[in-house]
Amino acid sequence: MRYGWAMGPADFAINFFVALFALIDPIGSVPLFAAATAGSSSGGRRLTAIYIAIFAFAFLTFFFLTGLALLRFFGISMPAFRIAGGVLLLLLGLDMARGDLVQTMGGPSGETAALSSRADALRQFERLIVPFGMPLLIGPGAISSVVIYAEEARRFGATGFAIGVGVIAGIALLIVASFWFTEAISKALGRVGAAVVIRVLGLILCAMAVQFMLSGLAASTTNLVRHDTAAPYQTSAHPPGKPPDKLSGKPLSFPPLGARPR
Repeated sequence: MRYGWAMGPADFAINFFVALFALIDPIGSVPLFAAATAGSSSGGRRLTAIYIAIFAFAFLTFFFLTGLALLRFFGISMPAFRIAGGVLLLLLGLDMARGDLVQTMGGPSGETAALSSRADALRQFERLIVPFGMPLLIGPGAISSVVIYAEEARRFGATGFAIGVGVIAGIALLIVASFWFTEAISKALGRVGAAVVIRVLGLILCAMAVQFMLSGLAASTTNLVRHDTAAPYQTSAHPPGKPPDKLSGKPLSFPPLGARPR
């Protein structure tokens, strides 16, 4: 479906923001972040959220300015990126499902309790940058969308790139704001509730990891994986404003409100 409109700077900013927000989904990742930082102090958890947001901003900005230069330099394809990310997510999901996550991250009564908030946050960030920061938050879909919108930004020159970096910064701020609600979630669930949620989310994360790998295999092979398995619950065409699956790796592009298809 084509749209008879020329995207202006404002439309570009709105489209880019909506697409990136739908793919990164910081609000949907709040329960996973709460589970992954179950052994952290309140201050350490907030600093960890800031570090992850800074990483997301720097990583996405790099791809926005350089395209797929990093993956191309190492000869890595997007399907290979999906499969590798799925393996790492599977390891984290298994830790969560078995109840080993808190011990792995360091419980409040152990070494973590003796650390300052900053040291605790740095330790958690080192453990969560992969696979939580990437590829769970910043997956193939987010990377490919950033690259596609970078090409669109070239039409506006320096203004377009400034708008794009500003949109990425806005998404990073939303990551911080969303993850700061984990304290309220933890208090509401309690110790037993948090243990149950961690195991359930671990199972879901394992399923997401397998879906990552199936998507990568489908994109790198011929007829090895069925299309409805690699991209479930999707139709052949997506109406404007309805994003495809986060794990599909397909960039999103939305027409501005009021645009008429032709």
